[in-house]
Order: sequence, then structure tokens, then C-alpha cells
Amino acid sequence: MASVTLSEAEKVYIVHGVQEDLRVDGRGCEDYRCVEVETDVVSNTSGSARVKLGHTDILVGVKAEMGTPKLEKPNEGYLEFFVDCATPEFEGRGGDDLGTEIANTLYRIFNNKSSVDLKTLCISPREHCWVLYVDVLLLECGGNLFDAISIAVKAALFNTRIPRVRVLEDEEGSKDIELSDDPYDCIRLSVENVPCIVTLCKIGYRHVVDATLQEEACSLASLLVSVTSKGVVTCMRKVGKGSLDPESIFEMMETGKRVGKVLHASLQSVVHKEESLGPKRQKVGFLG
Repeated sequence: MASVTLSEAEKVYIVHGVQEDLRVDGRGCEDYRCVEVETDVVSNTSGSARVKLGHTDILVGVKAEMGTPKLEKPNEGYLEFFVDCATPEFEGRGGDDLGTEIANTLYRIFNNKSSVDLKTLCISPREHCWVLYVDVLLLECGGNLFDAISIAVKAALFNTRIPRVRVLEDEEGSKDIELSDDPYDCIRLSVENVPCIVTLCKIGYRHVVDATLQEEACSLASLLVSVTSKGVVTCMRKVGKGSLDPESIFEMMETGKRVGKVLHASLQSVVHKEESLGPKRQKVGFLG
């Protein structure tokens, strides 16, 4: 994980501020920094999104390709995650490990029946399905990576359009697959139940959401809480060397649920508003 080195005086200043519910940048303990979300930013993908959260910058592309259903789930498609840490601070210093850790966390979040209806990705049971390759690119890391990535993945899946397919069978029983070439004749995924991650960093005896790199340097333990738009916790993971007592975990979960619901509502309104603008919307673009 990218990190910064702070002096003891700087750490004391940050920790004391958090105890007073006043962070260095003026936010309260439960406030996010400004989140910028833009969808449909990469042309050769089925769906894409870019998210900027403070100095953290994430690009996600989704490509739908035809594959074969897994043996244990013959009537479902599936998602594959790949994470690339393209930022200079990770070169030769744990970038691959971090990429694997993020990908594994995403697999855990999506490894349940409710997040995405994988049956809608099945074309013909045991034979053909859609595989969604979700590529996550870390452009810049300024703290709170997991939250930013989960927001970008949800926005990219919302933006994803999969061509409609017809399975034609001839008299001999052999099947032929016909893809619709009409760009508007497509399948959209329901992202209603796709969770977002809310990371809660324990600093002193309080916890904060959306920690900066400086705040992360003052925290010995964090709790990653995966929350749906209805405030349901789907999984949790503790990170960091420090320990968390049961009371803290309970409080952090409650904060995660509360903050998560607001985060989902904001994200939903942004992506729907952006989509309603259609071709008229001003594109900032990948290099904007």
C-alpha cells in the first residue's frame, strides 16, 4: 500500500484533531472528500468508468466476451477481475501483491447470489455464457483505495451494455449464435444490489471514513465493510497490524451501514443524471 512518512508531531496533530471530529482538511469523521464519477470513458469496452476521490484516481473497463459456463454453475455467466497498479509508487514495491489483494476482495464481494444476477449472463446452459472481464487500473493513489475502486466498478457495471444474442438451432440440432448488431439492442445489468466498500480507519479511540494517506499512516487497524444500497453488510475484512475490540467493530459496522447508504444514493443519482444527458453530455475524457 502506498504510504507517507510522518513525524511524531504530525501524527499527534492528526490524532488529536480526529478525537475532536475535526480532520486536517476540515471534514468530520463521517465525511467523504468530493467524489468525481464519469462513465463511458474508454471506447473499446462494453462499459467503463473513472473515479477520482481526492488524489486517488481509478479507471475501470468492462469487456463482455463469450465463454463456457463453469461446471458447478452451468446456467450462469461470471466475472473475472484484473487489477493493474500503474502508479510509480508501486513499481517493484508490492504492486503485484496489492493488485492480487484488491482482486481477491472484489471476488469476495461478488461471490454471492445477490450482487449481480449471473443467470442473465447465460446464453445456453453448459455451452455458452458471457464472461465479464473487469479491468481495474490504479492511476494515482491518495488514500482509501478500496472505496474508490468499488465505486468505479459499480459505475462501470451500470454503464455496461452486452449485445443481445439469439441461439438458432438447425434440424440436425447444431446451434448457431447470432449477435445483434443494433447498439441499442442490448442487455443491461441490474446493479441495484452491487455493494460498495466503506473503509473505516481506527485513529485513536475514534474511526474515520475516506482516510487520506496521512490519516492511514496514523491508523493501526481498519475495517473494510461491504454495504448494499439498503445498508446490508455483505462481508467484512480487517486490515492492518492492530487489533479491534468488539465494541469498536460494532460501532464501525453501524457507521459503515449509515455512510454506505448515502454513498450509494449519491452514486446512483450521478450515474443516472449523466446517462439522461445522452450524447449531449460534455465528456471530460480519459486525459481531461
